[in-house]
Amino acid sequence: MARTDEKVRDLPRSKRVEYTAETAAQGVQNVIRVLEGRWKLVILFQLFGGQVRRFSDLERAIPGVSQKMLIQQLRQLEGDGVVARIVHHQVPPKVEYHLTAWGQALCPALDALLMWAESTPSGLRSRPVETVQSD
Repeated sequence: MARTDEKVRDLPRSKRVEYTAETAAQGVQNVIRVLEGRWKLVILFQLFGGQVRRFSDLERAIPGVSQKMLIQQLRQLEGDGVVARIVHHQVPPKVEYHLTAWGQALCPALDALLMWAESTPSGLRSRPVETVQSD
């Protein structure tokens, strides 16, 4: 399996911001808000590496997702600046999606999370995911 960060080319480097515990937590919470959603990570992985995918291709590549949910998740990612949408005015209509440069920069971060998940202690790997229920 190819590492996802190998698909990223020449990312712009910027100066590092000095964080406090509070500002760092807030920054991570903002990023998690952008990524939360059942299908967003699957969509991102379908688009990594400069992939340009038609809506119908994404729909076929992600089994179990409804058209409504796919549209909703893509619109949210587009609104957050992670995904760009290209509309070709033709008959039949053709809509394509691709990651923005900022969206493509997520690749190494998600690869690092995947490697972290692979290092989960064996006793914790088999534990079921706990769901939080509100009262």
